[in-house]
Amino acid sequence: MATSTETIVGEVAIPSAVKVTREGSFIAVKGKLGTVKKDFLRVPATITIEGDKVVIKPYGKRKKDLAVTNTAKSILTSMIKGVEKGYSYKVKVIFAHFPIAVKVKGKEVHVENFFGERSARVARIQGDTTKVEVQGEDVVVKGPSLEDVSQTAANIEQSTKIKDKDQRVFLDGLYVYAREEGM
Repeated sequence: MATSTETIVGEVAIPSAVKVTREGSFIAVKGKLGTVKKDFLRVPATITIEGDKVVIKPYGKRKKDLAVTNTAKSILTSMIKGVEKGYSYKVKVIFAHFPIAVKVKGKEVHVENFFGERSARVARIQGDTTKVEVQGEDVVVKGPSLEDVSQTAANIEQSTKIKDKDQRVFLDGLYVYAREEGM
């Protein structure tokens, strides 16, 4: 079996409207919609900014190192897309009998009157730049960080998860139904 001497290198192009900076293990991407920061300390690769591109060089030459490189490329690409276009998730409010009320209070989303419960179910809003709006029967989660937007939408959906009942019959809750680029 012949050994490969090729080195694995991943590159992500930086658009002119976006600024990428590195502070220790943190990489910050700044654009028109805000700044997204991510810690790359646990990524076993060297990440450098060279001119108008980010270069990722893993420590090894195996298949696992290629996977690490492609994962880092994907994260950086979504960070750049996020500060340029943003991300939005739509969550649908569905109820059969008790009308559900959704309210945003600070860094929390309160789901009130779920199955007639007296106390509200609470979901956390991740990140500083994530915005949550209630638009009739929809809850729209927007922001430049894909990680924060998707986790906030998941937190809202999980807050209305039903235990000890057949989920096929009791369909009440909040469900993610659309994921889009652009705010």
